[in-house]
Amino acid sequence: MIRFWRFIVVCAACAGLFVIALAASAPFYLRFQRGQGCESCHEMTAHVNAIHGSAHRNTNCMQCHTASLSAKLRHVRVHMTGSALEVTHLRDVDVMEMTAKCQACHQHEFATWQAGPHSANYAQIFTNPVHNAERRLTDDCLRCHGMHFNGAVRDLVQPMNTSGPWHLTQKGREDEPTIPCMACHELHREGSPQARPASRISIATPPVRDSLAFFDRREQLHFPARLLAIPQLWDESRAVKISPDQRQALCYQCHAPRISETGTVAASNHWGPQVGSGDDRTPMGVHEGISCFSCHNGHNESATASCKTCHPQMSHCGIDVEKMDTTFANAKSAHNVHWVRCTDCHQHGVPRPKV
Repeated sequence: MIRFWRFIVVCAACAGLFVIALAASAPFYLRFQRGQGCESCHEMTAHVNAIHGSAHRNTNCMQCHTASLSAKLRHVRVHMTGSALEVTHLRDVDVMEMTAKCQACHQHEFATWQAGPHSANYAQIFTNPVHNAERRLTDDCLRCHGMHFNGAVRDLVQPMNTSGPWHLTQKGREDEPTIPCMACHELHREGSPQARPASRISIATPPVRDSLAFFDRREQLHFPARLLAIPQLWDESRAVKISPDQRQALCYQCHAPRISETGTVAASNHWGPQVGSGDDRTPMGVHEGISCFSCHNGHNESATASCKTCHPQMSHCGIDVEKMDTTFANAKSAHNVHWVRCTDCHQHGVPRPKV
């Protein structure tokens, strides 16, 4: 009997060591083949097929994904217990690990993203005393900040009120970005690797990257920018001219207007969503009809020196447009550069251009 149990223990130990060795060696195996090992699991087949037709077709799985020992043991467990999902989704911890790996190939884009507001971390967004005192945190905050977070906002920050003080309930998230690369890019999106165009790209029809897509946390899916709608906005009863640049559809997912509240003039007259409401920054006035990307860098929102793209060194009145009284030169200016009009400064009439 003792020999029997000893045999059982030895067999169990050998099986355990075999599983651990198999899991530990998986990253080395997966690194030297183009997803064939990943495709052996039926729920990964669609993802492997998609990556082979995407801009990342020459990238192996391990350049973006992490196959740690704990992760591989978890994969073994879910398959042995029959609890593997038909459609797999990345966990928030997986997204954070992948974001750091994007830097290996996209160094310039990663650097500009880190230098801008889109790289704001969980502590900056969810424990901001000024914002939280004005508006109570809700799950809708996670639509744009922390869309990959696996849980509700109450699982992330406490207390859920406007008096505070607020703190993150999950340690280690303080420095994690709330808008990682996968918020606006889908790695497996079908398309060709970026290359220099054969001819000059028209300014009227800027290209839409194949990977540009908004991640919707409710559907757990990426929606490509070229299929997203650009809203029609109104300046009271007048329809505002909006650039047809389809890349803007991605911006509108977060920098969105609000439906007019009951009791307002716009609601009483049944006017549509008003420009400048909510977090909307649709250009009006002298800038009406231009694209967000005419001035802003997509990764860090920087508009530094963008005026000179369209304006000469001096305006017709002899003043440098970057030094005019707008929020471009001074954030406290009463004239928001997004919808400044000539008459905002020239209240007694616009002077004729100097010859």
